[in-house]
Amino acid sequence: MQKALLFFTLIIGIQTVFSQETTRRDTLIGGLHFERTSFDVLRYNIDIKVMPEAKRIQGNNEIIFKVVENTKKIQIDLFENMVLDSIIWKGQKLTYKREYDAIFVKFPSELTKESTESIKVYYQGNPIVAKNAPWDGGFVFSKDKNKLPFIGVAVQGTGASLWCPVKDSQSDEPDNGVSIKVAVPDGLMNVSNGRFIGSEKLKDGYTRWDWEVKNPINAYNITINVGDYVHMHDTHNGLDLDYYVLRENKEKAIKHFADDVKPMLDCFQLKFGKYPFWEDGYKLVESPYLGMEHQSAVAYGNKYKKGYLGSDTSGTGIGMKFDFITIHESGHEWFGNSITSKDIADMWIHEGFTTYTETVFVECTQGYDEAIKYINGQSKRVTNSTPIIGQFGVNRQGSSDMYYKGALMLNTLRHIVNDDSKWWSVLLKYSETYKKQIIDTPTVIAFFNKEIGIDLTPVFNQYLKHTALPVLEIKPYKKRFQYRWITDETNFEMPVDILIGDELVRLNPTNNWAKSKKKISKMENLKVLTDHFYIKVK
Repeated sequence: MQKALLFFTLIIGIQTVFSQETTRRDTLIGGLHFERTSFDVLRYNIDIKVMPEAKRIQGNNEIIFKVVENTKKIQIDLFENMVLDSIIWKGQKLTYKREYDAIFVKFPSELTKESTESIKVYYQGNPIVAKNAPWDGGFVFSKDKNKLPFIGVAVQGTGASLWCPVKDSQSDEPDNGVSIKVAVPDGLMNVSNGRFIGSEKLKDGYTRWDWEVKNPINAYNITINVGDYVHMHDTHNGLDLDYYVLRENKEKAIKHFADDVKPMLDCFQLKFGKYPFWEDGYKLVESPYLGMEHQSAVAYGNKYKKGYLGSDTSGTGIGMKFDFITIHESGHEWFGNSITSKDIADMWIHEGFTTYTETVFVECTQGYDEAIKYINGQSKRVTNSTPIIGQFGVNRQGSSDMYYKGALMLNTLRHIVNDDSKWWSVLLKYSETYKKQIIDTPTVIAFFNKEIGIDLTPVFNQYLKHTALPVLEIKPYKKRFQYRWITDETNFEMPVDILIGDELVRLNPTNNWAKSKKKISKMENLKVLTDHFYIKVK
């Protein structure tokens, strides 16, 4: 998800979040205690009805899971404002205890390790309505130009348990996919993740739309989209492309999507590998909010404009040559949906890499020089006010600098490598090595350390765990100059390139002063390549 244009209006709120004390509710939704780790979700079978006028849903979710450790109790999650009707296991009702948004399900006998079990959770209620999706989690109940219902949901960070009983932790994805059946009033369509299986007209004025996801999928990515949709189908090199747009927007959508989707797929598959969810196809689905990376059903609400609702996040004009939401949210298919962070405190693994995919797309379509201008244009949106990595175990993200500062850190790594062939090889291997896996920051650092052949741990730590940028201090020394890094991290080493006149020189500074072997007549002849390295110079 992309929050940058609203970021400056949210600084105070974000700082408030960082100053919050953790609560029991925080640890229940964000923690990995035994009632969560004792079972592994294998599949969800969701079957619900959406009642637009009442802004209400009702139905059930069958949760099939493998027992990891012997247990008589597990935790699933459903927001406390939703009504829990019953939980059925082997034909009998189970007892349970609700605490905030957590539901502790008790079994009459111990579940044994390695066994496969299933419970069916029946529920109903009025899910929280988002005030400004996707910036806050919830449902969006709106109308199209013909006053027909137009409904979506976006819950990243807030949690899928806002509307559906699930194991609401990024640490666990259903290994065997998801079935999503959604009944909506006749004349409307529901579009969800994966493949369309079929529809069935029910006897109560509703039609049920059935979808099937073959791949593992994170709970926050499971989605519903209700509207008067028309469907357009295409293919690209064997990959199914499906677009679901409001009837009123069909003609503009045909041309608009043609401009970016196929070039984006060509670029991203070249740089990051085969589209990760080939079995489920690629979809763009028009949504009543700006956008969200819902796996294989990317929510699109950029109003068929170039840039970000008609503006450019980089301020360079380069971003006006493509549809930001199409590129950014599709980039999440590789980074966020395929490679997922175990805890939302590590969401830079999603957002830093995905923001960098925008620059990669610019380079694929407009060249290296434009890509460097684009990514450095985004630097003015970095605040360096709070760390990128958040607090673990309490469902709390870090700073929104995870977007642009994260991408600029990757651009810095590229120029540390100083070998584009090697850089693209490493990035491709990263994407393919952790495809459809759940990882954390130490895993990312260890991978890049090994593949690049340099201990980059202090570099990652400085950008991710501290607010200040590395400062390259340079001062005259006789007819030469001396230099060092000023950093929060101790034993910080990072190469950096400078120009002395027209000569390109690579320095290898540490936290200790080092003397240049190059003579220099005046300091004005020295230029640090800050467009390649996201640093400050003193």
